[in-house]
This record gives sequence, C-alpha cells and structure tokens, in this order.
Amino acid sequence: MPSTITPVTTEWEKKRHLDDHDGGHGRRPPTDKRTGGGGDNDNWNNRPQGNRGPRERLSRARLGLFCVLAGDTMFFIAIISAFFVAQGTHHIDAHNQYVSQWHPTDVPPILWLNTAVLLLSSITMEIARRAMFRETDVMDEWLGLGKPITRRALPWLTATTVLGLLFLVGQSEAWRQLAIQHVFFASNPSSHFFYLITYTHAFHLFLGIGALIASLTALYVSRQLETRQVLVDCTAWYWHTMGLFWIFLFALLAFFQ
Repeated sequence: MPSTITPVTTEWEKKRHLDDHDGGHGRRPPTDKRTGGGGDNDNWNNRPQGNRGPRERLSRARLGLFCVLAGDTMFFIAIISAFFVAQGTHHIDAHNQYVSQWHPTDVPPILWLNTAVLLLSSITMEIARRAMFRETDVMDEWLGLGKPITRRALPWLTATTVLGLLFLVGQSEAWRQLAIQHVFFASNPSSHFFYLITYTHAFHLFLGIGALIASLTALYVSRQLETRQVLVDCTAWYWHTMGLFWIFLFALLAFFQ
C-alpha cells in the first residue's frame, strides 16, 4: 500500500511572508518608500486592481469632493456673470439720457484683514494635512506607539478653526458697518451683489468649519488611521478652494465695481 506524504511549509511560502512584511498576521504597514507629505504616493501601499485599499478610498473621496466643488465653481461663475451684466445695465430717463442704477459699494476696510486671516488659515490647514501623512508617525501609530499624528495635527486644525471663526466674525462686522451707512441688500444693484457674494461665501465657509470640527472629533474618536487621513485631507482641499474663491470674489468687489 503506497505511503501518504504530508507536504510541509515551503521556503517560498516563508519568503512570501517576509516580503509582505506582515509577520504572518495578515496586516501590512500603511507606508511605502515614497514620501512627500501630500497624501499622493506616500503612506498608501500599491494594491492589485480590484483590491480596495486606503489609496483607493482617498482617491474616491477626493473625486467626490472635486465634483461638488465643480458645482460650486459654476455657481459662483453664474453670480459673477450676473454681476457684470447688472453693472452694465442702463435705462433711458425722461430727458433721453442713459442712467445707471449701479452705485459702487465701498468695501469695508475690515475685509482686507479678513482676507489675510483666511490666507493664514489656509497655511495652517495645509500644515495639518501634511502632518497626517508623515511616514514615521504613521508607522508609529500602526505599531501601537501612541497617536503622534493627533499630537502634530491637532494644534494646526484648532488654529484653522479659530481663524475661520474670526473670518466669519469679521464678515458680520463688515455687514454691520454697511448697515450703519444705510447700505442694505436692496439699496442698489451693487449692494445687492455685495451681500449676495459675501453671504454665499460665508455659508460655504461655515460648512468648512463644520468639516473642521468633524476632523477634530475624528482625531480623538476614530480608531482607523485611514478614516482620519481621508477626512482631514478632504477638509483641507475644501478649505483651500474656499480661500481661492474668496480671493477672486474680494478682488471683484474691491477693484471691479
């Protein structure tokens, strides 16, 4: 009767475990050799097609965010187009003369300070975003050596939130100053667009502050590093976009009335 031979673990299988850096427990470090702090090609392993890893999750989240921001861009473009159309609109009075109802609205000086505050907040937001992808800190968290990423990103996220709130306070002060001058939403077409633009942007920035608060909460609550990285990264791109929008909108109000 022929004997039965039980196969043993081959050297190839042992080598595969070592090459995968998983130690036999099925997990792999969330870092690779490429770094840069931007979330692109750093701290996210290459995965075979069809295997949804953290890099694919980040890419999907960014794609969804950029689609939403593309819609916001078209919305603001529509407002700017209507701004120039209203500015060039005239009518003929009883004396057969062209008359324009457009009276430029003086930009409150505090908006210059607000712009500087928002630009500063974009810098602190970018520092926080890059802190989420530091290779050494990511590896420490993966090994269970505390939460160095939270310690590094928390102060910058907090600073961004405070600066964002200061910007909104500054906007409300600008509206108050205009009200003192008896310049209201319906005073003339120029003031109409001034309030429309600033109110709309303030609403979008308020949503960004909500995302910042969610990111701060996730740093303490979420145990998944990928979730925290994706949330902070998408919040940062949204915040940068709102800052870029404001630069164009403020230039429109300050120099093109």
